[in-house]
Amino acid sequence: MSFPTIVSPDDHLCEPPDLWQNRLPAKFREDGPRVVREHGGLVPGAHGPTSTTYVQSDDMPEIDVWHFEGEKTTISQMTAAVGLDRDSIKDRLITFDDMRKGCYDRDARIADMDIAGIEASLCFPNTFVRFCGQRFLWAKDKELADACVTAYNDFILDEWCGPSQGRLIPCGIVQLWDPDLAAAEVRRCAARGMKALTFSENPVPLGLPSIYTDHWDPVFRACEENGIVVCEHVGSSSQLPNTAPEAPLAVVHVTPALNSAMAMIDWLFSGMPKRFPDLQLCLSECQIGWIPYVLGRIDRLWEFNGSYTGIREVLDNPPSTYFTSNIHVTFFEDSFGVSVIDQIGVDNVMFETDYPHGDSVWPDCLTVAERETAGLSAENIEKVVRGNARKLFRLDQ
Repeated sequence: MSFPTIVSPDDHLCEPPDLWQNRLPAKFREDGPRVVREHGGLVPGAHGPTSTTYVQSDDMPEIDVWHFEGEKTTISQMTAAVGLDRDSIKDRLITFDDMRKGCYDRDARIADMDIAGIEASLCFPNTFVRFCGQRFLWAKDKELADACVTAYNDFILDEWCGPSQGRLIPCGIVQLWDPDLAAAEVRRCAARGMKALTFSENPVPLGLPSIYTDHWDPVFRACEENGIVVCEHVGSSSQLPNTAPEAPLAVVHVTPALNSAMAMIDWLFSGMPKRFPDLQLCLSECQIGWIPYVLGRIDRLWEFNGSYTGIREVLDNPPSTYFTSNIHVTFFEDSFGVSVIDQIGVDNVMFETDYPHGDSVWPDCLTVAERETAGLSAENIEKVVRGNARKLFRLDQ
């Protein structure tokens, strides 16, 4: 049996410079997102080595900067690093000319997928839109923000995924400031073939109600009714765990899985799988080695301390059973996690490539996938590398 091609449930799209200028109504284009080439760079900020401040200066290199409602968003090389020598990747600002074309161009992306043995790919937004579309949550003009959300989703459906013949899996964003408007957008996009929605791993740091409330029920109900997978990418709360202002950047590259662990605990303890039994959650770029401990711990709480913690009032069965039926996880390099995959559930695990980020294993995706899954049976390799994602995102329909 030959090694299967990959269906990656976590990659990213560097939003093309003309996305909104081509799609927004004329009255919004002046204030809508656009890319301006200017001279600038990062200087150390006031909050430790991971803190930087953007400075515009004619003495600095040319870079591309997103302009939106008077605010600027720069593009880091780390978010578009594929094709570069690993030791050359830095936290420096770049232009679109500095990126591999597959970061933002559909046909070039598919060509890069062919190079790496990637059969299909689901792409999250990148640095401007942010991982769950929270950039438009922060917009001052919510009518403009609404138009930006629908323009993004129409681009994903019509230009990025539509002509790809199934190679690119459509994942949308919603109006996070209005759950009813967001639910309507889910239904609109689902009718046109959207497969997934990117949602925050924790809405509270974004200034929004938690999933312990019924605030988000219209959105989740719309997703459940239309078979839309809710994807929660690490960092989609706009914060990553850090230990100290002085901690090096390496710390926040190790700790993101903690966000996913908390997201999974919230999802279970809020009773989401019981309230929406057919709703599927995907924790994206979460890695998997931590999952057996968390599942064991929450099951023990349910069994031994369920009365005073209130967990049995929320879930009728051990929490791990709802993980098995409703939650899916992704990894790119986690050999320990794969070694305990039977304690996680092989049907719930998917291999990802994270193109085009600095952590991406492209173009060696097949080599890495084969190495990571070497201890599994051929049947389970097929599931982890391709089959589970095909089933979750209904690619055979």
